[in-house]
Amino acid sequence: MPKLQLENNFQLHYEVHGPEIGSVPAIIFAHGAGGNGLSWWQQIPAFSDKYTVITFDHRAFGRSPDIESGPGRTAFGTDTRSLLDHLGLNKVHFVAHSMGGRTAFGVLSQDPERLLSITYSGTNGGCVSDEYRNQRTELEENGTLQGSLLQRAVGQNYEQENPEMYYLYRRIRSINPPRPRDFLAPRPSQRNYKGTTADRLRDGGWPILWIVGEQDRIVPPELIRISHTLTPESIMRIVPNAGHSAYFEHPQIWNSYVRKFIDSVEKNL
Repeated sequence: MPKLQLENNFQLHYEVHGPEIGSVPAIIFAHGAGGNGLSWWQQIPAFSDKYTVITFDHRAFGRSPDIESGPGRTAFGTDTRSLLDHLGLNKVHFVAHSMGGRTAFGVLSQDPERLLSITYSGTNGGCVSDEYRNQRTELEENGTLQGSLLQRAVGQNYEQENPEMYYLYRRIRSINPPRPRDFLAPRPSQRNYKGTTADRLRDGGWPILWIVGEQDRIVPPELIRISHTLTPESIMRIVPNAGHSAYFEHPQIWNSYVRKFIDSVEKNL
């Protein structure tokens, strides 16, 4: 499997599927904290018939273990831009799930011309407001957001109704290297940060799709709807009977929404 050698001997694992790079438009998939590049196994066949599909393991995930005292999540954007440079991809459709929203920000903030579209799956992409923060506080207080991330990673009855797939979900997750509990926690200087990406997303003019599971208890639909209203030209889709990992739980529905969105962007370019 290919590895991109970056600074201080760090190696970023990535894969390229579908038509040859440069022959068709490309899509890059950025996974969430509960997964790695393998998480997209149900998306690769659904998109690689028409698009070049790039998947990768974020630094400190999957087959991309970070170096000792490495930068961790702060390098997500830089790593991904380096990968796109390495592959010679000047333009991509960016699909970001959950934690991958941070990676999308690292690209759009430093290299905005590179993005053809952005799909935010189970993430607010930093597009928040006081209304969003207040609504999140209410959800915390009423218990909606209680439980471990693993408990909230899939829909309410997914484990019972799909034991084999839930086992696979956990096995994919299990290849991730150990990380500190606060790996994704805000740095002390950011804990009271009240900023938002809303203005940048509106001004950037990118086609944006917000997609979320109906039963998501990590970033519930009512929160994503606020992010959607903050980006008036965007589209929002809800995957029925799915939790946070809607792309894994109901891939046919999730894939159809995302494929229709990206196809429409391509048609209008």
